[in-house]
Amino acid sequence: MMTEQLDAMPTDWQRALAIVAHPDDLEYGTAAAIAGWTDERREVSYLLVTRGEAGIATMDPVKAAAVREREQRASAEVVGVTSVEFLDHPDGVIEYGPALRRDLAAAIRRHRPELVLTINHHDTWGGVAWNTPDHRAVGRAVLDAAGDAGNRWIFPELSAGGLTPWDGVRWVAVSGSPRPTHAVEVSGGVERAVRSLLEHRTYIEALTDEEPEGYCRAFVDQVTSAAAARFGGRPAVAFELFPR
Repeated sequence: MMTEQLDAMPTDWQRALAIVAHPDDLEYGTAAAIAGWTDERREVSYLLVTRGEAGIATMDPVKAAAVREREQRASAEVVGVTSVEFLDHPDGVIEYGPALRRDLAAAIRRHRPELVLTINHHDTWGGVAWNTPDHRAVGRAVLDAAGDAGNRWIFPELSAGGLTPWDGVRWVAVSGSPRPTHAVEVSGGVERAVRSLLEHRTYIEALTDEEPEGYCRAFVDQVTSAAAARFGGRPAVAFELFPR
């Protein structure tokens, strides 16, 4: 069991880009940190690789895509994020490879962030809880694309299209990792994180029989309490930080 204290997340940055596979991925804890950052007038943008169309078993994927996009935009607004983009890779079968890396590198060049966020790219969440193929593919592609974005000889067609290289990514921060290294205190963002997750009501109601607000509050509290044990007892969100 890890007991060493987590370091504080860097604060000397202004722009972040959060890249995840599905609507709701950022709301299971990370949104509490994002709420605090937007309060500090930092710029945070979201990039969703899919529209989560395969995530609701009782709903046709075409309809689900529209519902989940709408819920994601409302969810982002709760924590002060207005820039939300979708790439339309197929939900559930995202392929790691050059095509995905190129799309992510293009987004990084457009947004020019210093901090890039994603969620757990490891095979498990710790122990035997197996991670999904989409999370693993996107997380690993994000780590690679942070470098691709700055190399003019990788995907030169991006430069030809006006997306000049951006070598300004200083960190990639992975939430939900079983190997966290850093954390950010989120006392001021917990309530908004709960409301942000609750905006995914259609998805949550199909996912669980629990009352939605209680489900959201319990999950956010569990995530922020788990990190608090290694961050001075303060509600926190933990990240595995990869400096560049």
